[in-house]
Amino acid sequence: MSQFSHSCSRRIGSASMRKNFLISACIIFLISFTGKSQKIYIITDLEGASGVYKWSQIDNKDDALNREACEYYMKDLEAVVKGFKEAGAKEVFVFDAHGLQIIIPHLMTPGAKYLTGHPRPYGLLGLDSSFSGVALIGFHAMEGTENGVLNHTQNPENHARYWYNGVESGEIAQDAAKCGFFGVPVIMVSGDDATCREATRFLGKDVVTVTVKEGIAEECAVLYPLEETYKALFNGAKKAMTVISKCKPYVLKTPIHAKKIYYDNKGLDPRFPIPVLKTTEWIINSEPEF
Repeated sequence: MSQFSHSCSRRIGSASMRKNFLISACIIFLISFTGKSQKIYIITDLEGASGVYKWSQIDNKDDALNREACEYYMKDLEAVVKGFKEAGAKEVFVFDAHGLQIIIPHLMTPGAKYLTGHPRPYGLLGLDSSFSGVALIGFHAMEGTENGVLNHTQNPENHARYWYNGVESGEIAQDAAKCGFFGVPVIMVSGDDATCREATRFLGKDVVTVTVKEGIAEECAVLYPLEETYKALFNGAKKAMTVISKCKPYVLKTPIHAKKIYYDNKGLDPRFPIPVLKTTEWIINSEPEF
């Protein structure tokens, strides 16, 4: 009996050791996996920020309305950066993609790096395959979107529309495709309700979307209190960290056949100032060519 008891104890002890080893291995794997999910790239735009709903808040850089709109955006950005950091992000990089720029240095949230200013090289500077996810914060719906607040694609003045491999696309898909060249998925998008629907349509149901206002018309919206949108953006960023493994890079088949239709008013006879509808087509093989 004694020999059996000792043998049984050894087997039980051995099984216990194997169990502990498996648990430890799982913990190490989870830590390793989480470690891969710590580097986040944020792309900014202003039209989809909380409290922004009219072109006069966008067009005149550094006037009172634009300054206020940029301050609204910096508050949105603060919520997102803090949400990512609290959820475990070790590095957050902010790329100021809005044409007239948004970043206000004294309102930058600690714990992130911010790239802003012109002129600069083309492309999403600083982005590479080491990033785990991208957030598109303050984005807007594509040109011609019904009820899309400040809807446009690239240049609102010439009403440009873009197609890639035959699919009309806005700035959400454009930036997601750029990120796709590096194998990095978009994990979060914020803007009005039309923007969030567009994000889901192009990027799938797993991308986290945060609606900060509801569109009624191009310059008309139901605005949400900034305190409420701050909380929603903070929680959205935290949730986005949990869906990284579910979100897939938005990759277009290359060579990408691109087409742009836009109104051109350059060189017109002043007696007949009617813009001419033009079409441009080209091939894209790399991210900067967008």
